[in-house]
This record gives sequence, C-alpha cells and structure tokens, in this order.
Amino acid sequence: MEETPRSVGEASTTNFVVARPSAKTDDAVTMRGCGFGNFGVDREELRRRIVMPEYLRLAMRDCIKRKDSTAVPDHLVLPGAAAAATEELAPHTPMVVFINPKSGGRHGPVLKERLQQLMSEEQVFDLTEVKPHEFVRYGLACLETIAAKGDECARECRERIRIMVAGGDGTVGWVLGCLGELHKEGKSHIPPVGVIPLGTGNDLSRSFNWGGAFPFAWRSAMKRTLHRATLGPVAKLDSWSIVASMPSGEVVDPPYSLKPSEETALDQALDAEGDVPPKAKSYEGVFYNYFSIGMDAQVAYGFHHLRNEKPYLAQGPVTNKIIYSSYSCTQGWFCTPCVSNPGLRGLRNIMKIHIKKANCSEWEEILIPKSVRSIVVLNLDNYGSGRHPWGNLKPNYLEKRGFVEAHCDDGLIEIFGLKQGWHASFVMAQIITAKHIAQAAAIRFELRGGDWKDAFLQMDGEPWKQPMKTDYSTFVEIKKVPFQSLMINGE
Repeated sequence: MEETPRSVGEASTTNFVVARPSAKTDDAVTMRGCGFGNFGVDREELRRRIVMPEYLRLAMRDCIKRKDSTAVPDHLVLPGAAAAATEELAPHTPMVVFINPKSGGRHGPVLKERLQQLMSEEQVFDLTEVKPHEFVRYGLACLETIAAKGDECARECRERIRIMVAGGDGTVGWVLGCLGELHKEGKSHIPPVGVIPLGTGNDLSRSFNWGGAFPFAWRSAMKRTLHRATLGPVAKLDSWSIVASMPSGEVVDPPYSLKPSEETALDQALDAEGDVPPKAKSYEGVFYNYFSIGMDAQVAYGFHHLRNEKPYLAQGPVTNKIIYSSYSCTQGWFCTPCVSNPGLRGLRNIMKIHIKKANCSEWEEILIPKSVRSIVVLNLDNYGSGRHPWGNLKPNYLEKRGFVEAHCDDGLIEIFGLKQGWHASFVMAQIITAKHIAQAAAIRFELRGGDWKDAFLQMDGEPWKQPMKTDYSTFVEIKKVPFQSLMINGE
C-alpha cells in the first residue's frame, strides 16, 4: 500500500507520568480494554500514525533475518537527496507488536492476522520466529545505521518507536529485559511498552490500565488499543535484579528468567552466619511483578508441571484459574494437620530475612511471623489477577510502621506474608490485607535446611524447586536495577 505523505512538524513528545493505582475500578479498566470507549478510530488514519515507510520495514526485516545491522543493502537505503526529503514520511508514532501465539488459548493466531491487517506484516513479530533481543540488536540498530547515513525518516522512527506486547506478564517481562540492554549500552530513546493482555493474571497489564483480559470484541478493540498506544503517556516501572547463590553441586532446574552466573554478586557487607561453602553456584535474573517463597510457590510449581504433563488442560485463562484453585486444595495449603510434615507449615524455621531500608546502607534483620507459610515480595499494586494484598493503607498506619505509600516506581518493594489458604483467600477477596512485614530497597533471604529438604520459589509466575543443605545456606538477594523500564499507560 502506498504511504501517504505526512508532515512531522508535530514531533512526538514523551510525557512521563507516575504510575499510581487507578481511581477507576478494575471492572471499568477491563471494560475499556474490551473495546468500550474511543469509538470511531479510522483505520487509514491509524495506519498513517503507526506504519513506517516500506523501505525501512524491509530494511529492518532484512537485518533481523541476516542478524547483521552494520551493512544494510544499498537497494534498501534511499540515496542522498531522497533520504533528506523523507522527513515528511515519518509516522507520528511508529509501532511494532510482539505476539506470543501460545498465549491466550486460541486467540494468538487470529490476533496475529488481525494486527497484520491493521499495520503491516513487517511490523508484527511472532515470538516463535523473531526473539525480542534480535529486534533490539538488529532491527533498532538497522534504523540507527540508516539514520547515520543522513536519513531523517529513519532517525525520527528510531526516536518515536513504541512497542506493544500481546501476551502474558512473562512475555512482557521478556521484552522489557531485552530493552534493558539498551540502558546498559547508554542508548537514548528507549521504546516504551504497552500490553495486549493474553495471559492468566495480567497484573502488569492491569497496573498500566490495559485491562485484565483479552477483549471479547477483539476485532474492533485492536484498532482502539493501537490508537490508545499512540497517545498514552509514558510511565516508569522499577525492575529488580535477583541473585541466587547456593552450594556447588546442587541440582536445580531454574526458570527461563534465571541464567547461570560465573561470579557470586552477593553484597559482601553482610556476612553469612553459617559456614561458607568452598564453592558456590549462582544464577541471576530480573523480575518486574513479584517474587515469592513458600506454599504459594509450591502450588504454582505443582500446577506448572501438571500443565506440562497434560497440555490439554491449558485451554485459556479461565480454565487455568479453575484448575489452579482445585490443585491448591490438594497440597495442604488450606488444611494442614498438626502431625503432618513441618515443611507444610511456617517458614520461620528455615529462613532469615535481612533488608536495607530507603537511603540506608546497613543491613537489618527482620522477624518472620511464625504463622507465615508464604512470603511475597511485590513490586506492583496488582497481584493474583488484580488483587491488592498490600491494601490502601491509611496515613496514620503508614507513619506508625515507617512505611510510605506504595508505587511501582518509588525504588521500594513491599514484603508481606500469607498464613495459609484461608487467610490468602480472604486477602485475595480484599476482605483483609496481608500480613505486612516490611518495605525495602534491598532484601536478602537466607535459607537453611533441617526438616525441610527443598524450598519452593517463584518469580513473575515461573516457579522452581530449590534444594537445601543443613551445612551451608542458600542465599537469594534482591536489589533494584539502576534504570527503570518505560511503560505506556493505557489511560
């Protein structure tokens, strides 16, 4: 389709907003995500706003395919005078979409086709074919290479580009992690990210007002979603690095988001109380939503393996939630006889927690309530499919506990506990709040075996089983990543 010339005198301005809990109800956000509001989006006008000129789309696709952005073929680069004249062709808000076809049950393939109709085939990336890091290393770098040759359109596209992710929270985190490489390289103009929710919980999507479920009127909703993505202000999101260090020789099946590390990057300012193992094995990763230890992670681990063994059970978010709830009832989460395995009871007998508070360099040990069987470290306002376990705390209580109002860009992370399934159910129903433990700028968990043989942990929905020793401790340390991720707010 021929591109329509357009002036770029109205240069795109990035407006940063603080991402705060919305005053609207979750239902209202979901209704908007389902396609209500912002009626009358013209398809051709939308294309003019988001579709890049064909020569740039083809150049990006070629560089990604060849995995080389340093030598763009001559026939895909406009010569001198033509390149200088292309400024008027730059779209207002160039957009690319990553889609996880495995998310959202049957919706992935049909959504991919719809998005390609609305945009262009080259700007919709199937994550089974093109990985986010390939787009960052070769697609964005291709625009930079062409811009360096004097092409103003390529420069404007690189500076204005935005990304939408159609998938669950894990898929969004994958894309954000790859974009984090641009921060490490000192690049400017980091693309902000919006969400088309296809996952089960979609808490990251909810936190930035993209809704909690895939819209039932999805064909018309996609136009409105892309339109909102071109206008939405940019918000900041804290991300948190995690280092897991354990005695060498332990057999661990870590989640995808944890990668082996050659060095142990633990803070040496805090000494381990037990014997230090002669050799340690470490893993590193980043999370955006939450990290947890205990019974909830054990249930998630069991459900995860059940679904892998019987993939026909994974029929969509609603089915997943029903099976998950049923499975949790069989794991001792709701009813644990006092004579049963102590591994099903409190965490206090196997774990210690040290934290650093805001603007403080000293580690401080905090007590774990003996009744707590699951500890959650939460970055977002939303958890467990839109629930608010931390609660909207009153100023007097915040002052008494030394807390501040929680936001996802404040450099702090909230730590709370869940006692058992019944307590968790009341918390998730928002009848009561969770057991508040602390707010922290850094956390270290020390796990030591005893009657326990394994601990269960999860980060952003990816669970794993962590073997424990009685002789040596396993450490999990959480610190804020120096830079913040950029999100498009769907307001």
